[in-house]
Amino acid sequence: MNIDKAQIIDLLKSQGKNDDADRAQSELPDQVDPEQHSDLLAKFGINPQDLLGKIPGLGGFGG
Repeated sequence: MNIDKAQIIDLLKSQGKNDDADRAQSELPDQVDPEQHSDLLAKFGINPQDLLGKIPGLGGFGG
């Protein structure tokens, strides 16, 4: 499942990680596959397993 880069950037900003959000803006592709891009996500302190639960609408139970 791909996740829109903007959602990841919003998540980082909501966690007060503005510097990481700025870097993610330039380094992440527009659509992020948590499994394929796990190394990039790790650079920003994001665990791909946790990502689905933290972004609204991606939790699987009605979001």
